[in-house]
Parts: sequence; C-alpha cells; structure tokens
Amino acid sequence: MSTVRTPAVAGLFYPADPRQLADDVQEMLSQALPHDLIPKALIVPHAGYIYSGPIAATAYATLKPFAASIRRVVLLGPTHRVAVRGLALPGVEAFDTPLGRVMLDAAAARSIAHLPQVTVSAQAHVLEHSLEVQLPFLQSVLPDFTLLPLAVGMATPEEVAEVLELLWGGEETLVVISSDLSHYLPYAIAQRVDHDTVQDILKLRQPIEHDHACGGTPISGLIVAARQHHLTPHLLDLRNSGDTAGSHDQVVGYAALAFTEETEYEH
Repeated sequence: MSTVRTPAVAGLFYPADPRQLADDVQEMLSQALPHDLIPKALIVPHAGYIYSGPIAATAYATLKPFAASIRRVVLLGPTHRVAVRGLALPGVEAFDTPLGRVMLDAAAARSIAHLPQVTVSAQAHVLEHSLEVQLPFLQSVLPDFTLLPLAVGMATPEEVAEVLELLWGGEETLVVISSDLSHYLPYAIAQRVDHDTVQDILKLRQPIEHDHACGGTPISGLIVAARQHHLTPHLLDLRNSGDTAGSHDQVVGYAALAFTEETEYEH
C-alpha cells in the first residue's frame, strides 16, 4: 500500500500548477475581510476554488496572526464517493499537494485507533475532495504543521465528538470541519435555507441535516464538542455559488465560521 496519498482533484477543483495555485490562494487570502478572532475550530467550504475559495479564505485568514503556534490540524470532512461507517483514517504517512508534502500525525492516529467508530480506509480518502481542497490553504497560512485527516461517514454526533475530545489538545491544535451548505436550490431559497442552517450552528443546535450541509455529521460533532468546551461560534462569511461564479438557477451554499474559546472568565 502506498504511504503517500497523491492529489485527486488538482487541475479540477484548484490549479495543478504550483505557482498558479500559490498565487491564487494568496490572492484570495489577501482579499479576505479581517476578523480579530483566535479560532480553536473552523467550518470551511470545499467546492472548486472559483466557487468557494473566497469564503474559505475568510476563515483561513483569521489564522495569520498566530499561525506559528498551530502545529497540528485535525481535519474532518464528509465522504462523497465511498460509504464508510464511522470516521476513517487514510492509512498513509503523508498527503501530497502541488505545494508539497504534508506529514500525517501518526501519534494522534494511534491515540484514536482503539475507538470502535474509527476505521482505516484508503479507499475513502483516495478520491475524496472535501479534505484535499483545504490543504493548499493550510500550507499557505501555517509554516509548519502535521495533519490528522478523517473522512466521516455514517456516525453519530457523539461519536464524532468523542474523537475530537481525544485530539483536542491546546493552542497547538486546530480543528477544521469541511462542509458546504445546501445544494442545487434556486438562489433565493438557498439563501433562506442556509441562513437557517447557520443560525442553528451559531446557537449550537444539532443535528445539522445532510440536505442542509453535506458535512452535517462532523458539524454536529463539533457542536457537541463546542458545548462541552464552551466555545463561541462566529459567522465570518455566508455566500453561495450564485454570488461567486455560478448562475442563480441552482446554487450551492458556502459558509465560513470560527469557534473561539471563552476567555472573559479566566483568572
């Protein structure tokens, strides 16, 4: 079995040329509206960069001021091509992108391997775009980090939260949930549906249904963890493909949210 996952959607969802990719990501990051937050967790979209890249960049740009302190990224996204029970590790040592190699955190993988909902499935990862499209952003913002990627299939929010709990760590660990919102609704209807979904997230209400967010399961798990850890969600950006690069007939919704730790009551 290969020890490195090669890119599956370079040249499709984002440029395959390293220089073009680096330039595109930096351009999107530079145009992102500033938000003065220190996120413990992010929710970011995962469509082609012309559609959702600017929304994702709004989330990743928040990391710039303290990027050096983040040494590990726990990345969860839904499976689109392979049915999986629970949360699947890829069983490789690294993920490659046109921008270089990202090493996986083997110790972190071992720390959750005993959980019944955690499996190993190279097949779940080999063609999965929801995790891959986040990596060039992370590589562009963070100077040095390891990755723990989990492809989330059929699982309960509590099962996801249990995994997150074991990986929670401190300021060195960032949690990233990859999810789009509604799919293929007319523009005005999508705006209403996505607004309601975001309100549920902001009020830490779960479960988030899959027809409202393809990453509903990992989002719901993050909501459970956010309640346990007293995180506060913040909406950074909410748009859809009709706002970026598509028609208004059928759109896909995208949101960027940041979850911060409460610090007002620390003594």
